[in-house]
Amino acid sequence: MKPDIRMRPLFALPLLFALASCSILGGKQREPTTLYAPDPRVQADPSWPNVDWQLSISNPEAARMVDSLRIAVRPSPEEVQVYKSASWAKMPTDMVEDAVLRALEDSGKVPAVARQGSGIAADYKLVMDLRRFESDYSGSATPNAVIELNVKLLHSAGGQDVVASRTFVQSVPAASTAVADVVDAFNRGLGQVAHDVAGWTLVSGDQHQRMGHKR
Repeated sequence: MKPDIRMRPLFALPLLFALASCSILGGKQREPTTLYAPDPRVQADPSWPNVDWQLSISNPEAARMVDSLRIAVRPSPEEVQVYKSASWAKMPTDMVEDAVLRALEDSGKVPAVARQGSGIAADYKLVMDLRRFESDYSGSATPNAVIELNVKLLHSAGGQDVVASRTFVQSVPAASTAVADVVDAFNRGLGQVAHDVAGWTLVSGDQHQRMGHKR
């Protein structure tokens, strides 16, 4: 089932840069900056299992170039730039953590899920590594919003044993080169990643429990 995703901008100031081929950083004159806040809502898949264990989620690790308020764009495989007069309202790692946490909370499939350090007695821990969060042209006239996230599910009662590991990749085409359309593609990609990670986490933990690895 595809997630029901909507974009909810935090606020927007006038964007004065007209995009000819790509709104990439250039020039020295300061211009108003538009802040973008992708905020997807994910619909749970009815096939996801109902579990009786508790889960904590850690903030994803990421390289400094990946985890930036500037919106990264890759015009060519060897070159990374940033969009002019546009910025994320939150760090990409925070957006990913928020989206996955909310997807699991809203699913109603797990009795307790919280951020690491919240104080809950978690039976499992979700550890994430954000590898890509960028607009990538890949030789096309319009870019794709690319999100690559490696996820590991750890069993806390087993001395942090790795229960399962998987890398999730979403590459969502933007409707045009306009920054707003690129952000919309990120919103859809982030929602799909959160949906996939939430479902995978529930299924992986449930399978681990059924194999006799109790709390």
